Amino acid sequence: MKILKLAEIIKNLNLKIEYGEKYKDRDVSGGYVSDLLSDVMANAKKGDIWITLQTHPNIVAVAVLKEISGIVIVGNRKPEPETLKKAEQEKIPIMTTELSGFEIVGRLYEMGIGAT
Repeated sequence: MKILKLAEIIKNLNLKIEYGEKYKDRDVSGGYVSDLLSDVMANAKKGDIWITLQTHPNIVAVAVLKEISGIVIVGNRKPEPETLKKAEQEKIPIMTTELSGFEIVGRLYEMGIGAT
């Protein structure tokens, strides 16, 4: 399994950092894509990068619980202001992209990031 730095993923996928510039040195050891919080809680692993279209503050709580390395919000959606505030409190990087979840997951796979 390949481990990449969050900074490398941000650069290669041209992600916009909404919060967490100072946490770009985190390791990403796998990935998980889901929009159901209960699914992420049951199946995501520590060190995953999480791909979702959800924008509400509960995504940060789930990321903290599962020790997620960062969250990518797809489809040109933007996190709610309260989500960014919670991300700052909990030190969870949040990135955005105009790309679909399908395309981001494919590109992560090409970079060597797989399911954990």
